Amino acid sequence: MIASDVETARRRLAALIEAASVVLPFTGAGISTECGIPDFRSPGGVWTKNAPIPFDEFVASRERRDEAWRRRFAMETEFAAARPGRGHLALASLYRAGKAPAVVTQNIDNLHQASGVAAEDVVELHGNTTYALCLGCGLRYELAWVKQRFTASGHAPDCPDCGGAVKTATVSFGQAMPEAAMRRAEALTRRCDLFLAIGSSLVVWPAAGFPLLAKRGGAKLVILNREPTEFDDAADLVVHADIGSVLAPFVAH
Repeated sequence: MIASDVETARRRLAALIEAASVVLPFTGAGISTECGIPDFRSPGGVWTKNAPIPFDEFVASRERRDEAWRRRFAMETEFAAARPGRGHLALASLYRAGKAPAVVTQNIDNLHQASGVAAEDVVELHGNTTYALCLGCGLRYELAWVKQRFTASGHAPDCPDCGGAVKTATVSFGQAMPEAAMRRAEALTRRCDLFLAIGSSLVVWPAAGFPLLAKRGGAKLVILNREPTEFDDAADLVVHADIGSVLAPFVAH
């Protein structure tokens, strides 16, 4: 069913949530655009202006590491100023009400945590850009530490402990997906009886396989995304509308 308007979408979604025992939200970039976080993949997005730096290039080239950090700090204003939007707050309300045990996300912006979902219940498939990790020993570094050294030297810093490259805690093209997060996302998908795919184009695999896994397991599937996806025909409810406007009534005050 494709919702004909926002009110119809809200009513149908409310009925599905009410009937469900375990709701699993799965989010992509579209839920964060109203918060000022740029969309990387869509026409006019970040990657249409600067192609992403593959993981092997980051590891092999100091120049590419320098460029990666230059780009990250150029976007610092957007990430630092972002606050959870209506979609984030609605999902946090479902989480606090005990309807959603966790949120699975392709996003790297930390906004689900900021909205009130416990960090341990945000399953980040593509990592997190609000801190950094040493690729050698795994030591965590805050961005302020990286920026201070980058600004002083003009180069991406290496880990003082082991000499390894320091990278934002995100998953780059060519980098292995986080095994623990993927396993947990699969387990949550198999448990749910309502899967909410929100703001994702559902083209990035293997994460894009979770909605179909849920549907094949007997769960109802809702796809809320401005643009059509290739899985719309499999969904029980499809909504092509502004995410924040659709989810605003689900924010508990």
